[in-house]
Amino acid sequence: MPSAQRIRNIGIFAHVDAGKTTLSERILTHSGTIRNPGSVDAGTAHTDNLEVEQRRGISVRATCVSFDWKGATFNLIDTPGHADFSSEIERSIWPLDGAILLVDAADGVQPQTEVLYQALKAANVPLLAFLNKCDREGASPTNVLTQIRSMLTTDAVFLSEQSAIAEMVCGNDEDLMEAYLDGRDIPQETIRHALAELIRRGDCMPVLCGSALKDEGVTELLDAVVDYLPPPQTGNGDLCALVFASYMDRTMGRALSVRVFSGRLENRMEVALKAKTDGSHAASRKITQIHDVKGGDLGVLEAGMVGVVFGLGELPVGYVFGNPELLPRKPTSGALREPLINVQVLPEKQEEMHALHSACMQLSAEDPMLKVTYVRSLNQLQMNLMGTVQLEILEEILAQRFGLKAHFSEPSVIYKETVRSTATGYIAYTMPKPCWAIMTFHVEPAPRGSGVTFSSQVPLKDIMARYQHQVEETIPRALAQGRLGWEVTDVKITLLSGGHHLEHTHPLDFVVATPMGIQDALQNAGSVLLEPILEAQFVLPTECVGRVISDVNTMRGEVLDTESRGGRVLLKALLPVSSSLNYPTTLAMLTGGKGAMNVRLHSYRDCPLELGKTAPRRTVDPLDKARYILVVRNAISEDLFEE
Repeated sequence: MPSAQRIRNIGIFAHVDAGKTTLSERILTHSGTIRNPGSVDAGTAHTDNLEVEQRRGISVRATCVSFDWKGATFNLIDTPGHADFSSEIERSIWPLDGAILLVDAADGVQPQTEVLYQALKAANVPLLAFLNKCDREGASPTNVLTQIRSMLTTDAVFLSEQSAIAEMVCGNDEDLMEAYLDGRDIPQETIRHALAELIRRGDCMPVLCGSALKDEGVTELLDAVVDYLPPPQTGNGDLCALVFASYMDRTMGRALSVRVFSGRLENRMEVALKAKTDGSHAASRKITQIHDVKGGDLGVLEAGMVGVVFGLGELPVGYVFGNPELLPRKPTSGALREPLINVQVLPEKQEEMHALHSACMQLSAEDPMLKVTYVRSLNQLQMNLMGTVQLEILEEILAQRFGLKAHFSEPSVIYKETVRSTATGYIAYTMPKPCWAIMTFHVEPAPRGSGVTFSSQVPLKDIMARYQHQVEETIPRALAQGRLGWEVTDVKITLLSGGHHLEHTHPLDFVVATPMGIQDALQNAGSVLLEPILEAQFVLPTECVGRVISDVNTMRGEVLDTESRGGRVLLKALLPVSSSLNYPTTLAMLTGGKGAMNVRLHSYRDCPLELGKTAPRRTVDPLDKARYILVVRNAISEDLFEE
């Protein structure tokens, strides 16, 4: 097993078509892992394992490969570039100690580049930048460096410019600055160590140049990873490991990709599964096998290592073995991008609905952001998606992997809602006994993008701590559908008063009562519909600019800026998702394939109800209290919460 100091857990991140997979192929060739590099266009790339990836020439799933380079063991994650697969990209950040940010030297910094950089910085991942495709006509590394400094970070510098590196290092160290100003020689090893420390702290992002296609600058990039990106920190010995991906192995069953941050995992170790929502005890299973990334039998994973664990069945992505406080970053989902559209998944034959539901749930286990839901009240199988490209890929995966021919409804936009004004809501859940949970909630609007905050002013003598904890844990479920049928956000909730009963309060009464009290407050406050707004960046032939500006206005959008760049025009605009969902196809036809459109979620904005839509309830309405309580008591078979 490699020493943790010789391990490099890194990922490659970039906007679509920047050349990530081509770079990965070159890296694998230089490391001796493969003899000849594969081709994305030919569908022979070794990191594109799925049939749909090979046929379409697009990376859909992050792939981890392992190899050695100059005494260091690399665990390299090649990620998708398309924004529709942002959840896959996001999970790829969880296990990393460092990353390579790839930028096209001709196209420069794209909206997705900014999104990726901000996500990596937020996760405190040390970075190197690689300007790829420097052989392309119109490529300008100097101009792209200027863009990086203005749009990403001022702490970017060409690694090849020794004087600039020395100035940056000395500018962050008083002793070295004094030696530099005195004209004394500073050993290169001292500069290297100081630069590595700056990178580790996030105070510097060295930039390298090359061309993966022409095999230029690749070995220099590998050397820089060994020299400057940090090895794993191995913790204090207590167990801390994270499931960052899962997939189905044809012979071994469900496989979990795991990074160990502290302690160790071993064969036959017993692991508790996810607790049941009804409060019953969680089951447990034992690890049956542990493999390395290449598929070799290990039996144990030490701190700093990445491997594959079998035998744990339905253990979810994001599960933490041991102490979660030892994680370097919290494994949250949706920070990079949220699903923006919802579709119904329809079987070709009605008798295949059960198999289709099972297949979609397997896909959701691998990508929780899909959020597959069977709505019994509507007899519908629903799925949340990032975009239409992901929809096309899923259709092929269902056919190829599960042998199911599925159809999808027309995508509908996922709106959100918030409260219009300040209000209170009250619930006294005291009948029929045994039950007792009394609460008054206060809700008020919060700034756009602030999400949901909860606090309690209730003394523990009135509502015990464990019941107040149940209330807080139930708030997200209570807000899953507001009075317009959409998830409620940008609201501040305060538990003002209430009480429990020493004899009559059942352990789950406050879980049951919270949605009734919250929905009462939402109804009293009134609702505001929120629609998702995209920030779009167009790269256009000059003759098409006027038409696109006209289209932006027609789509209720707003042009932010235009800039001429190398015979083309860069146009930035804000667009509602609802009116721009199919615009990439329109743009391709309008420009003869010469135009490009990159988008990212900008914000949610107020939307008149006549321009948006409400959503039907997927579970029993807590304000229909009689029916809701009958469902709670299992007198009526209906869904209480979404799972």
